[in-house]
Amino acid sequence: MEKLVYIHTFGCQMNVHDSEKMLGVLEGKGYKKTDHPSKADLIIFNTCSIRKKAEQKFYSELGRIKFYKKRRKDLKIIVAGCIAQQEGENIFKKAPHVDFIIGPQNIYSLAYLKNGKQVLIEDNPDIASSDLPVKRNNDVSAWVTIMYGCNNYCSYCVVPYTRGKERSRPAENIYKEIVELAEQGYREITLLGQNVNSYYSDINFTQLLRKINQIEGIERIRFVTSHPKDLSEDLIFSMQELDKVCEHIHLPLQSGSDEILQRMNRKYSFKDYMGKVNLLRKVIPDISITSDIIAGFPGENEKDHLATLKALKEIEFDGIFAFKFSSRPGTKAEKMDNQISEDIKSERLSEILVLQDTITERKNKSLEGTVQEILIEGFDEHNINKLSGRTRTNKIVTIDSQNFKQGDLINVLITKGRKHSLEGNPVNK
Repeated sequence: MEKLVYIHTFGCQMNVHDSEKMLGVLEGKGYKKTDHPSKADLIIFNTCSIRKKAEQKFYSELGRIKFYKKRRKDLKIIVAGCIAQQEGENIFKKAPHVDFIIGPQNIYSLAYLKNGKQVLIEDNPDIASSDLPVKRNNDVSAWVTIMYGCNNYCSYCVVPYTRGKERSRPAENIYKEIVELAEQGYREITLLGQNVNSYYSDINFTQLLRKINQIEGIERIRFVTSHPKDLSEDLIFSMQELDKVCEHIHLPLQSGSDEILQRMNRKYSFKDYMGKVNLLRKVIPDISITSDIIAGFPGENEKDHLATLKALKEIEFDGIFAFKFSSRPGTKAEKMDNQISEDIKSERLSEILVLQDTITERKNKSLEGTVQEILIEGFDEHNINKLSGRTRTNKIVTIDSQNFKQGDLINVLITKGRKHSLEGNPVNK
């Protein structure tokens, strides 16, 4: 009899791809994916602990599925991901209906689960060299992990504690995976790492890009995330030179204040950051730059906040992800003096978002009348009569559904620039 697994994924792209690996491992054990937890024989929560809000959402969902366990005694529940690594067996105390706790480095253990409760959160020194099967959610664009963990220890971040130290996958393993993806019809790949710029095996990140750029069938190469301190001139010039590398970079700034950047342990100044932005735009004039901003970091005063607003006006990002500072257990920022009130954090976040929305909409409107190449990803999630795709600069474009299909690369005349997307009409090359 077929066994069904339901996976609820919280958080970043790394977690999304980890869930694909979980499904790949479980398919080897006879499981098929279901979108209905009520039908599942196994329920997995792949969790995120980067912010308290994500943690609260998870615990709320975990409590909600408790009645399934009462109804079906043979149902197994797994908590995986960063909260699993962070909390360990404490999760059993909060939620006795959980059966297994599995950290991000222990996905492989899904193939070897035993009866009884288990906590599997050990350090895995072989994670970079042991490749897992992957059941992907998409037939056109694929995530490809190139490295695990992080060595930066930003004062607000739990990732080094939940995902371990940096480990880079062998370049040959990455190359082989992408060749296989190209043979399966994938046209775009996104290289994943907490800090891809610090990738190093037998070759560095720039050399890896050059190697992947030669793979036939792959049309677009993206990567996330880049740490500003490790963004080299060599990488910038390589992005310009390599035809398949897209003109987009996600480069988290976090704050426009040097004092706050220092407290965050970011290891660069705003001047350093601005220098790299200027070089990116000089070498790649059409590049799209997006970023992350934290509002209300401990010790942030009005002057620091104004410095961030000034930075947004000066840089003019194409888009940002902005959040209120969220104190995370075990980080240095958790114990810092001068914690900011929730009201002030909310106020500052609102000002940041309003300003950036104005900038993003203006930049998107400036594309009206231009022709952009888009890769069709599928039907628009808001209108099934339209198709949706992305430009090389990672902007979402919707077009009328015509004789196009998922995976098509087409040229589109942009007719409307909106706050979060573009509209267009297909044109002949």
